[in-house]
Amino acid sequence: MKLAAFIHSGRSGVGVVDEASGEIRPVQVSGMLALVEAAAAGGAPPTPTGAAIPLAEVALQAPLIPPRNVICVGKNYREHAREFAQSGFEAGAVKGAEIDEFPAVFTKPTSCIVGPGATVSLHPGVTSMVDYEVELAVVIGRGGRDIKRADAFDHIFGYTIVNDVTARDRQRNHKQWFLGKALDTFCPMGPWITTRDEVDAENLDVSCWVNGELRQSANTRDLIFDIPGLVETISAGMTLLPGDVISTGTPAGVGIGLKPPRFLKEGDVVRMAIQGLGEISNRFA
Repeated sequence: MKLAAFIHSGRSGVGVVDEASGEIRPVQVSGMLALVEAAAAGGAPPTPTGAAIPLAEVALQAPLIPPRNVICVGKNYREHAREFAQSGFEAGAVKGAEIDEFPAVFTKPTSCIVGPGATVSLHPGVTSMVDYEVELAVVIGRGGRDIKRADAFDHIFGYTIVNDVTARDRQRNHKQWFLGKALDTFCPMGPWITTRDEVDAENLDVSCWVNGELRQSANTRDLIFDIPGLVETISAGMTLLPGDVISTGTPAGVGIGLKPPRFLKEGDVVRMAIQGLGEISNRFA
């Protein structure tokens, strides 16, 4: 099932997406987080109650605003870890030690989140080095603490796409990544949530284009720290909540990995797609 948040005729809603027919069927729920929480508590799957609406007539929104910061993982594809270490933008990079023993985890505030088609601010005067990162994001369903990897998928509601937009100069200069990741609009998310039963999350093609040029192309089977391992690590001693979002890292091909580096500029359009999850496109200005 694909579940989207949308606006139609000035009213917000949540609905079930039928890609084949290009329609969305509204469901009676107060919001996506409430739907996820109800499912985590053992509630029945949402049943469409309204008339189908053509997708072309709705404005898709970010599918979910989680209950707290988006939890993100850095350097989780080998080739990206190497390009980042060699770029000169990783503070303290050591040659030969590009692959970390443990996952690097940071967060982005919910004020970063925007939806498909939203304009992403380049924040001139704050940064001059804005970069893109396509990522598979996990949406937690049933919460829990100290979750074992064998049980991880039982705690996952579904998946979506995140663009972990990054101000590389701020990421480098401040050493900790938060300020480079946390600018308003720096987390496009969407186009909807695909429930976990619909895809094999450990074998999905991940792609990103900038102005039609393919920049990133990989598969989630290439993750250094896989999804069950991330859920186990992040939940160790910290309770995950229904609706928490874990963004699992980006593959090689980001702007700082190009020679010379290529940063986003006004008017650029970044399109991202993940197999089985749809695609999201945003303009930068």
